[in-house]
Amino acid sequence: MWMGNYESINLFGLLVQSIFIENFLLANFLGMCTYLACSTKLKTANGLGVAVVFVLTCAGVLNWFVHAFITKPGALAWLSVFGINAANIDLNFLEFLLFIAVIAGFVQMIEIVIEKVSPPLYHTLGVYLPLIAVNCAILGACLFAVARDYPFVPNLVYVFGSGMGWWLAIALIAAIREKITVSDVVPALKGMGIVFIMTGLMSMAFQGFTGIKLANPTGKVESAHIQLPKANAHKTDTKT
Repeated sequence: MWMGNYESINLFGLLVQSIFIENFLLANFLGMCTYLACSTKLKTANGLGVAVVFVLTCAGVLNWFVHAFITKPGALAWLSVFGINAANIDLNFLEFLLFIAVIAGFVQMIEIVIEKVSPPLYHTLGVYLPLIAVNCAILGACLFAVARDYPFVPNLVYVFGSGMGWWLAIALIAAIREKITVSDVVPALKGMGIVFIMTGLMSMAFQGFTGIKLANPTGKVESAHIQLPKANAHKTDTKT
């Protein structure tokens, strides 16, 4: 439930894979609205990137608990402790709504806390937080982690790496956009035209790693090798 068959080297591979190989923005093109709107300056992109990493990591963990203990088939079996037989209740149809509610509620809570505790930090990040609540990359990463059925720790590594990958992509395009403002660009491509072209080139570069799998759980591979001789031995005994 917490680690599954993942080991430390598998977690490192999952982190590298989620940042570079399966970069959430350049491979799946999620979160493009804020990526295009807030990438004019590197400082703004870094501020938004930090906020996305923090919100995505926390929301991914919270939504993992929602899936594991509320919406997953048979997840309500824990209510038997209170004498309630709810193991057969399936709330999977509510998963999208609950995930969105958790993300929006968490963002609003963070915004209120930062405003009360640190007003200077609120004025720095306050502009970015409302944008994160409607960032489809946050919901997408949570749904991807659930679809892949990651245990808790691999889920944490995956959502953190997805946020870091999104931050890396927006920081790269922001640095490029600052450079091309003083460069000689074809007039017809100025503005969003050249940005889309640069995004496509960045995506092609990251897609060069597609197919490399670094996060396969070691435990599953080992168990497969162990069970095979036993199966063959059983067949041999049957024939004799």
